Amino acid sequence: MLQQLRSRLRRGRGLVGRVRERLRGLTWVAHRQQYAALPWREGKDGLEILLITSRETRRWVIPKGWPMIKLAAHDAAAQEAWEEAGVRGEVLATPIGAFRYHKRMKVGPPQRCRVDVFPLAVKTEAKDWPEKRQRTRRWVPAPEAARMVEEPGLRVLIDRFAATRG
Repeated sequence: MLQQLRSRLRRGRGLVGRVRERLRGLTWVAHRQQYAALPWREGKDGLEILLITSRETRRWVIPKGWPMIKLAAHDAAAQEAWEEAGVRGEVLATPIGAFRYHKRMKVGPPQRCRVDVFPLAVKTEAKDWPEKRQRTRRWVPAPEAARMVEEPGLRVLIDRFAATRG
């Protein structure tokens, strides 16, 4: 009987095999959490969103990063906006939504991430900031910003945010 059980486990037909198969089916349950700022301002032609380039792939993104032990989620998002885009302002404590994406890693497979997004009304822009030499920043009208980002969920959030502001 013990040999039969070992044989079934090796072939994946036992409890371990069934659990493994079920876990493969859960695509977004296991994820890493990130927090992002959606930097915005009122421009002469309406709402503008500040986009930055990612360091590795140079895609247009918003400032985001991992949770910080001593900071609340919205404060971590504001800190990322400073480090990555050189902007400071008023950040809302409640996210406007979340999106999911696969973060490309230097080593290993992409990580599934959920990103809570906090709007940041930009008050000041620095001429120099921690990641200035690694990124480009650009203010663009909200509809254009939605078209420039790759993640479909982020596009929806930008469009929805713009609709509530205008």
